[in-house]
Amino acid sequence: MRSEVHGTSHVELVALEKSRLWHPFTQMRDWCAPEHEPLFIEEGQAEMLRSSDGRWFIDGNSSIWTNIHGHNHKRINDAIVKQLERVAHSSFLGCTHAAAARLAGRLCDLWPGGKLTRVFFSDDGSTAIECAVKMAAQYWQQTPGQEQRTEFAAFEFAYHGDTTGASSLGGIGRFHDKFGMIHFPIRRLTGVEEIEAIPPQDASRLAAIVIEPLVQGAAGIRLWPEGTLARLRSWCDRTGVLLIADEVMTGFGRTGKMFACEHEGVVPDFVALAKGLTGGYLPLAATLTTERIFQAFLGSVEESKTFFYGHSYTANQLGCAAALASLDVFEEEKTLEKLKPKIVILREILAEAQKKSPWLGECRQCGLIAGVDVVRNKTSGEKFPPSALAGVRTCLAARERGLLTRPIGDTIVLMPPLCIREERLKQAVDAIFYAADKVAQEISAEYSATSN
Repeated sequence: MRSEVHGTSHVELVALEKSRLWHPFTQMRDWCAPEHEPLFIEEGQAEMLRSSDGRWFIDGNSSIWTNIHGHNHKRINDAIVKQLERVAHSSFLGCTHAAAARLAGRLCDLWPGGKLTRVFFSDDGSTAIECAVKMAAQYWQQTPGQEQRTEFAAFEFAYHGDTTGASSLGGIGRFHDKFGMIHFPIRRLTGVEEIEAIPPQDASRLAAIVIEPLVQGAAGIRLWPEGTLARLRSWCDRTGVLLIADEVMTGFGRTGKMFACEHEGVVPDFVALAKGLTGGYLPLAATLTTERIFQAFLGSVEESKTFFYGHSYTANQLGCAAALASLDVFEEEKTLEKLKPKIVILREILAEAQKKSPWLGECRQCGLIAGVDVVRNKTSGEKFPPSALAGVRTCLAARERGLLTRPIGDTIVLMPPLCIREERLKQAVDAIFYAADKVAQEISAEYSATSN
């Protein structure tokens, strides 16, 4: 069989896939093994994705936490096509365009009090964080009497991206330890109590602290205690440390509000946005900051206060058009309002599944973000050995019931597009329930056979 799009047979595509591609966060030995059959995605509609063999799946992780309003959304499609008919991209160095100006204005207007006034566009979540870190470092260099603020603080189990500066902030060993020789030193913290105990002389050396508000995604959907963000904002106000909020994953409705910071009435000094910014269509990121920060970068050529940082595709016009359309959809379809009952339903069906299954441990939910642990013993909390690959196998088994998602260790992540229908939410949780039961019994049998 030959693909009408590529003019290439499926067998030839698999051969190219295994001989030429390198996938992220993937052990390619197993991927390239002869028995592995890659899943080719060819079409998307709303919360569903269709593979090349004709099967439809629920997009259970929003295509790595990016898709907001669903695939193939006419409003966003039309906006991209309309922009494409004019120009796809033009340099943002020495020129500008209307879509970028309009998008910057709308992003700033989403934050209360007019406190965030400037937007720096880049490409993805890592670069949005990279911008914030470099801006913070340079800001203090250009602020008289504050040159000693050269250190940064971040949290245990944090993930803020994979570029060098962003990965320096990360607190998950398997992602970052191998690159420690190129990282800058970080003050690693476990929680807000430890922050509040930092001596004043140590706090005076901190340029900024970075946090994923409300929930740490790559940590396994780890929820912060209520009030953590507000306490952190208060501490930053007292000590002068700049607050960077990584809303790359939590932004654009995931938590039930447009931004996670809204839940605790916090406006940070920097906000990193990406993933859902374009509705999951195109790479685009934004770093928002205050006028106070911006003003410190103004000066003569001789003073060299310019922020010397940028990307070839900064403020890409197609990306800006998609982002503007996505914000329109939020208003036109009342996305956040319609999300409220879905959040309640997800909580109820997760609790029911967890109660029935001996293999589903703790369930953690924030808005339409959820993580459920696959465990060996729910009562004791005993986990399966890492070598059992319980999380990976559970996600593969869930495909049999029409769900596509990825695990974080043995935590199964469910983070569907916000447009997901209630019956699809139930189908997704049922798939996890079925898959966990199947895999747990398989693993138990394997270990029983081994011990005998």
